[in-house]
Amino acid sequence: MVTAETGMTTHAIAIVHEEAGVYGIAFPDFPGCIAAGDDLDDVLRRGAAALAAYIDSLLEDGEPVPTPRSLDRLKADPVFRDDAEGGMIVALPVDLSGNKIVPLDVALDEKLIAAVDRAAERAGLSRSDFLAAAAKAKLGA
Repeated sequence: MVTAETGMTTHAIAIVHEEAGVYGIAFPDFPGCIAAGDDLDDVLRRGAAALAAYIDSLLEDGEPVPTPRSLDRLKADPVFRDDAEGGMIVALPVDLSGNKIVPLDVALDEKLIAAVDRAAERAGLSRSDFLAAAAKAKLGA
């Protein structure tokens, strides 16, 4: 297990399936962490956001974060092999550093907020996640 005190950045293995033009993603080491999207890029963005929210929730509740298994270990798991049948295996970066999220009040022009919300929705992100990503990009982080 990884906790906020022993955090690290690594990769989480995910399984992507497509059915009738809809893509779904699931993370075997993070039970119940799933997302859906209209195309592969969309489902990967939404999957990354869902995984970040899942981990944040665990950390906020003081729960340990599961350590992602290697692909070799997952391939040895018969449940994983069954779940992965007909799907695509992907590795997404995951930040297990346990950096604390701090609430922030800001005042912005309502048209800017509307534009941010539209862009965040297209990216499959919350407003907060979108603004954080924009700030990181601007800062080169």
